[in-house]
Amino acid sequence: MVIPSSSPVLLTRNLLYTGITRAKKLLIVIGSEKILEFMIKNIDSKKRNTGLKYKMEQ
Repeated sequence: MVIPSSSPVLLTRNLLYTGITRAKKLLIVIGSEKILEFMIKNIDSKKRNTGLKYKMEQ
């Protein structure tokens, strides 16, 4: 899993969790330890406006 230094909005614990849980046999994390620590501590989850509910109702 590559963790680039990008927008803090994208560096969430949820994204890290998804990457970890989707690994089948082995996970190699490539990125800064500082950014990884930030992701672990970042519990903010923004409401995603996907429009899925609207699309399903149509």
